[in-house]
Amino acid sequence: MSEQKIAEGFPPPESSQNPSVAAIFGSFLRLGITSFGGPAMIAHIKELSVKRNKWLTEETFKDGVVICQSVPGATAMQMAAYVGLRTKGLRGAVASYAGFGLPAFLLMLTLAVFYSGSRELPLVVSLFQGLQVMVVAIVANATFTFGRDIGKKPLNLVLAAVAAALFWLGVSPFAVIVGAAIAGALLFKGPALPPSSTKKEGDAGKVPRPIVVFMFLAFAGVVGLYFVDRKLYQLAALMLRIDLFAFGGGFASLPLMFHEVVNAMGWMDGKTFMDGIALGQVTPGPIIITATFVGYLVRGFPGALVATAAIFTPSFVVLVAVTPFFDRLKNARHFSGATRGILASFVGLLCYMTIRFAVAVPWEPGRILFGIAVVVALARKINILYVVLIGSVISIILFR
Repeated sequence: MSEQKIAEGFPPPESSQNPSVAAIFGSFLRLGITSFGGPAMIAHIKELSVKRNKWLTEETFKDGVVICQSVPGATAMQMAAYVGLRTKGLRGAVASYAGFGLPAFLLMLTLAVFYSGSRELPLVVSLFQGLQVMVVAIVANATFTFGRDIGKKPLNLVLAAVAAALFWLGVSPFAVIVGAAIAGALLFKGPALPPSSTKKEGDAGKVPRPIVVFMFLAFAGVVGLYFVDRKLYQLAALMLRIDLFAFGGGFASLPLMFHEVVNAMGWMDGKTFMDGIALGQVTPGPIIITATFVGYLVRGFPGALVATAAIFTPSFVVLVAVTPFFDRLKNARHFSGATRGILASFVGLLCYMTIRFAVAVPWEPGRILFGIAVVVALARKINILYVVLIGSVISIILFR
């Protein structure tokens, strides 16, 4: 690798393998077509980058998992970007990120077009009545999964309960998250640790120059939207803000998006938003691809493009900016506590979302039994794609 790239803060290649940017894009494009299961896709990314192509070492890949779980954004998408970053710098990160997410974007855009033109048809109405129940079960399952992870420490549950109560009272979710981060930093701080002695070559400890240029271009694009199309500007600003606070993966973004799109902006009702979540479950990639659905219904094709770009840009920038000096950051005494507080607050937000979604469903015996069946299937770890597809067929038969 050239001395210039090392100076920019990116690590050198870790093996004799030096794939082209096009090869990285193609590899992640193929992987993205079958990227169902969210964070479970990390195992497949490891197979691609560590075992099959030997782009990264096992140790560096594990470091990437820690980084991607500690910064905002969908974990699997972040890992795709991390592999590209470690392999080919910023160009590699853009290639792997775009390749991995492109199939989800194209399929969700197609589904959004279909939805906007056919949601009043009897068959589609029956389908989405069942999908509405499935969304409640899926979000409830996510709440349980997150809650189980943090529930080992009672203070985490207290923070989660406070967050749920504040959200129920109408407090801005962004204020709740910031407050939870401050509370976590104060309550859970640990001793400061010395920096890792195994500092990787090229980890310059400063924000790499290419990502500064990337940030400037993104900022200029948002400012340009303000003068060209005010609604697209609002959509971009909203999605940028949501992604910047999306610690804990894609599901962590849903309460924020629901609040902004349904409650604050009034761009659609809660049922329509739930339909978007359901469609997000049958597409590959992260659940946050629901942003494409929202963007299309709000502003058509330009809205879909802007919303998708905005919902993935901040977390990508954070990942690239943080990676060169993450060893130093993770050893700071307040960092792990703040992260713990944020994750606890998201359990509270997901709990609130489960209740809100459940209230929106006109429950009757058939829907109750159907919902219980979906919960049992998810609890048994059945692939969520199969759950949604089979559930969709049952919905068309059961709710006609």
